[in-house]
Amino acid sequence: MVNRKKKGWQREVLEHYHDRYNRPEFIPDDPIGLVHAFTDPRDREIVGFWIAMLAWGRRATIIDKGQQLIEAMGGEPYRFVMEYGSCEDTIQRELGTWKHRTFTLTDTSYFLQWLQWYYRRHDSLEDAFARHLTADSTTIEPALRGFHDDFFRLPDAPRRTRKHVATPARKSRCKRLCMFLRWMVRQDDRGVDFGQWRRIRPDQLCMPLDVHVERVGRSLGLLQRKQGDWMAVTELTANLREFDSEDPTRFDFALFGMGVEGVG
Repeated sequence: MVNRKKKGWQREVLEHYHDRYNRPEFIPDDPIGLVHAFTDPRDREIVGFWIAMLAWGRRATIIDKGQQLIEAMGGEPYRFVMEYGSCEDTIQRELGTWKHRTFTLTDTSYFLQWLQWYYRRHDSLEDAFARHLTADSTTIEPALRGFHDDFFRLPDAPRRTRKHVATPARKSRCKRLCMFLRWMVRQDDRGVDFGQWRRIRPDQLCMPLDVHVERVGRSLGLLQRKQGDWMAVTELTANLREFDSEDPTRFDFALFGMGVEGVG
């Protein structure tokens, strides 16, 4: 729980940096910029999910690798998924040279296979998360657990691919999935997040806890847990709810921005 004596200056700092970074000028230097290139909600979902899963390392590299992937799909992710998602020869021909760090062709092939399987049954990726929540769900933890189980339900799911899709069941901080859900769910007039999903509430979202957010959260007295795990995510998110109970993850802009600037 946030110390009441600290709460005033913490709010001032958070609001200042939120306003500084939650704006369109933020987009070109962030992986979310790749998602903004699309208008079809399905293209946005596919690109957003995939880019989020690749989001470790330097942002410039993530953006470059993401752009390469989009170009290899002919600039039409949904069409590519539906036409070639289970065709190994085409995947090898079109995407065979593409990889990002430990994300290899094996992982690419399974992502495409699962996405094709899923979109043949559903109109939006939202259902893969939202169906695991109820009106009483206070966080997205059940959605993250359920999505992970569903994503690896196909009989030939490679064991190695599991390291790319986290779950709270392994106490993971689930930073990349939390970031993806923030992109899809949050609704405001700033023009950064999309807010195209309506079955998950912004107050259910959890903070994407990366090294910048973790460090600044500790320096502001918003995070005490020593391990950077799922319990740390829930602690930080709970403290941020004291400043905005309806939209706590908007402060991701503040904490991440401060971290990049070296503030805190």
